[in-house]
Amino acid sequence: MLSVAEAQARILADLVPTGPELVPLADSWGRIVAADIVARLDNPPADVSSMDGYAVRAADCAPGGVLSLVGESPAGHPFAGQVGPGETVRIYTGSLVPDGADAILIQENAQEDKGAVTVTVPPGSGQYIRRRGQDFAQGKVVVPAGRALTARDIGLAAAANHAWVPVRRRPVVVILSTGDEIALPGEPIAPGGIANSNTPMLAALVRACGGVPVMLPSARDTASDIARLAQGIETADLLLTAGGASVGRYDLVQQGLEQIGLSVDFWKIAMRPGKPLMHGRIGRVPVLGLPGNPVAALVCGLVFALPAIRTLAGHTAPHLPEDMAILGGDLPENDRRADYLRATLSRAPDGGLIATAFSRQDSAMLHTLASSDALIMRPPHAPSARAGTPCRIIRLDTLSI
Repeated sequence: MLSVAEAQARILADLVPTGPELVPLADSWGRIVAADIVARLDNPPADVSSMDGYAVRAADCAPGGVLSLVGESPAGHPFAGQVGPGETVRIYTGSLVPDGADAILIQENAQEDKGAVTVTVPPGSGQYIRRRGQDFAQGKVVVPAGRALTARDIGLAAAANHAWVPVRRRPVVVILSTGDEIALPGEPIAPGGIANSNTPMLAALVRACGGVPVMLPSARDTASDIARLAQGIETADLLLTAGGASVGRYDLVQQGLEQIGLSVDFWKIAMRPGKPLMHGRIGRVPVLGLPGNPVAALVCGLVFALPAIRTLAGHTAPHLPEDMAILGGDLPENDRRADYLRATLSRAPDGGLIATAFSRQDSAMLHTLASSDALIMRPPHAPSARAGTPCRIIRLDTLSI
């Protein structure tokens, strides 16, 4: 059995990010930047006022001094003249600083009366002026390639004068669940049957990773039906299967996909939940076979499918970040498989995180998974651990997955 780290490395090793496409800036939230977004102008594009007040020459300002008001400079309507000795121009936040002025006398420190402005508190040279390019200069990389665009990034790209941005095409992920027993959610369940939770759950995971899910009908437990349904995936970027990857009599995903050209890399990992994980290729399309138990399917989805989809989407840091917590209860020693224990989180008096594993870790208990705030990560052969021992976790409470 492969270790989790080796399996992750082998899955990601030959994945190539999707190609670039231009999208409107307004539709770009969450998309991965395909090429550096470079400022097309200086911001601000000229010296502007950071306050309402008066554009002045600092050398003319002394307590009690009186300046002659010669005009105003509203935002978008610059003063056409020049501020000369003993003169001032009314100015507003964001307005262009007129030629000749080198400071802003804020309105709280001045008194205006019939075209004369009296200085009560003089400004220093350069005070309350935002200099040209103070935020960023033309040619500066404002949003680097590989970043998932946030509202902040979109605002920055807009300020840099971009209406369209280059992003990676969303990877297309085909999802195929298998099993005679599974039925569509909401449909009548036959004796011995169960609702198909894996397909909609994995589709949601794909969307959360920035991909486009394509949900195939569920395959029956025959190699020929699996092969039939998986035909025509040449244009996909990834095939995700759920179920049928173990060693049971009706675990036929590998056999079925081999009929259409599957080349298997590996199909066992030292992980719980999720030992029967398969990886391979059908032509240019990578294949990731997840376990059928829904908890194992999603946990393996987070650990293996999520980094794969994010790599295809162009993320430069595809893995979920890890955090530290302390155990809220005792844990027994571990065997040769890495454990990913479903757990709740609470706060210690010092503000640190306390991770408490659920007493039952069955890989079919979706309610427990949905109630979990984190996964406690335990390496193979970890010794028993007492409450209060530090542990590594993957936080689920901060994810939209």
